[in-house]
Amino acid sequence: MEFDKNILSFLKPKLIDELIKESTLKEFLKGTEILREEQYVKVLPIVIEGLVKVYSRFEEKELLLYYIEPAQSCIMTFYAALKNTPSKVFATTEEDSKILLIPVQYLPNWLKEYPDFNELFYNQFNLRYSELLDTIGHLLLDKMDKRLYDHIKKKSGLTKSNSVKMSHSQIANELGTAREVITRVLKKLENDEKIIQNKEGIRIMNEW
Repeated sequence: MEFDKNILSFLKPKLIDELIKESTLKEFLKGTEILREEQYVKVLPIVIEGLVKVYSRFEEKELLLYYIEPAQSCIMTFYAALKNTPSKVFATTEEDSKILLIPVQYLPNWLKEYPDFNELFYNQFNLRYSELLDTIGHLLLDKMDKRLYDHIKKKSGLTKSNSVKMSHSQIANELGTAREVITRVLKKLENDEKIIQNKEGIRIMNEW
């Protein structure tokens, strides 16, 4: 299976060749769990196509941590791989995805030999830290209707789709609240003409 090398253009050509030689490019259907909590990490993912959701689970609740987009990897998986510790997160494909799976035994040498490989993970750390600060800001300052609207808008952008097809329970899990709350707030957003709900999913209608 081949892919456009340009998606890894932030890496040196020699490293790209080594990645392709030693790694496996695999296709995953939407909804496939590719990493579970307490699993030891044997391969490090770089998303080539599609979208992956990384989340934690607390009892029966899920909490969305971040999405991995094309040309990105998972900083939590990277840390677990380097330290040889069990994963603290779950990862599931949100769309049909192509993912480059890098055997973790190559990481120590490649990180020493290719400084730009380190940059990938420094950048991922900075990105996730910024997203965490944004999330805290939303929790402190925004009401649920604004948080929900922004979540749908972001998901629409990530999936490059006009409509977001998610159950109320799934949205509730990702925002750390109850399904009944999401149902009520979606209805309010619809009455305010911010969104529309139909069989295609949830669509943003007007800017906040």
